[in-house]
Amino acid sequence: MPRRNLFMLIAVSLISLMCYQKVPTSRYGRVVADAMEQIERRYYQPVESRKLFEGAMHGMIAQLNDPYSGFISAKNLPRFQEDLDQQFGGVGMEVSLDPKTRQIIVMRPLVGTPAYEAGIRAGDIILRIDDHGTQGMSVLDAVGYMRGRPGKPVTLSILHEGEQQPIEVTLVRAIIKIDTVLGDTRGPDGSWNCFLEGYGLVGDRQPCRIGYLRINTFAENTVDEMRAALDWLVDHGMQALILDLRNDPGGLLRAATDVCDVFIDSGVIVTKRGRDARNEEIVRATAKGAYKDFPLAVLVDHDSASASEIVAACLQDHRRAVIVGERTFGKGTVQEIIDLKTTQSALRLTIASYWRPSGKNIHRTKDAGEDDVWGVTPNEGYEVIVEGEELRQLREWRRRRDMPANARRPGDEPAEPFVDRQLAKAVEYIEGQLAEEE
Repeated sequence: MPRRNLFMLIAVSLISLMCYQKVPTSRYGRVVADAMEQIERRYYQPVESRKLFEGAMHGMIAQLNDPYSGFISAKNLPRFQEDLDQQFGGVGMEVSLDPKTRQIIVMRPLVGTPAYEAGIRAGDIILRIDDHGTQGMSVLDAVGYMRGRPGKPVTLSILHEGEQQPIEVTLVRAIIKIDTVLGDTRGPDGSWNCFLEGYGLVGDRQPCRIGYLRINTFAENTVDEMRAALDWLVDHGMQALILDLRNDPGGLLRAATDVCDVFIDSGVIVTKRGRDARNEEIVRATAKGAYKDFPLAVLVDHDSASASEIVAACLQDHRRAVIVGERTFGKGTVQEIIDLKTTQSALRLTIASYWRPSGKNIHRTKDAGEDDVWGVTPNEGYEVIVEGEELRQLREWRRRRDMPANARRPGDEPAEPFVDRQLAKAVEYIEGQLAEEE
């Protein structure tokens, strides 16, 4: 393609990103394109036009001061699309960048993946990926180094949270296909048991059958997986359900509203508000909810964010469920993926905020305090804070519980039985509701 044409395409892309259709906007677009051409032609060393374009895009997004907006380069776009499809070759963990230390932090390992089975934990710091130090590395680059051809190994230097010395872990990459709805324990064949084991006695009378479902992310297939699990549970005598949204960072807005629609049959699910008040969009239940006649408890923690908060807030405001655990993260904005076709890249742009059925805010601004309104707070009497050593033990207990029955070895169980206090509090609520019904 002639160089001048490339610059014109870049100018068009830049102009389309700006919201105003005015002459000054076109002027700025032309100025940026002209500056790029001058640098490309006259800078004392050769510079690729695409690098200049991507630098301009990153700089423009940085002015938004919004951690959820971002530019997705042509190099990283296939990887981003793999994330949306929930299937890729890698080690199976979600990572983020600590804004203070500029270190790569494990948000959570995905159940059944090489990272999970190797004992990598949420909160671990990744110091090196093969020969690449991660200090100051972007999340996309870190993910890129960890992903690769299935069967090929990658060595990570890991510092466990609370420890002083890092360890080296060599993982063999695999095809990572994420099941978004999980149960409590796994059978020898890896299938999930969606009834809660080890809990559920109503007085001295009889065990109650409590369903237990975890959503680890909200994707296209989440509501179908949930309906299939609920159908099976109801057919096998489920009396109540615990929905675990702990450590769920969110996902697709539509998936969250579809899950809400499973449990309520009328009313507002969530309200989405753009910059212009006239652009308000209200999502309502469709009256297709088929699962209304049993007690429901929802578990959340400080890492429950975005789509998780939409579900928890909706079910709490409609009094369909009691919320148990900790105040959620407070991520209440909506991002849209804008395809910049002329450059094989894309823009992830925050276009709206979302609000609870009650009209209360979910999003926590950078200046928000603990007394401000944001996130989802557990119902009165159902707040259970888990932190420090207890949190580490909880994550390790959950990891062992997620292992298939035939993969557990002597010593996998702790010397002293561990009690998930948040889960136990949810069971306490369920048992009380079932006792009242008798």
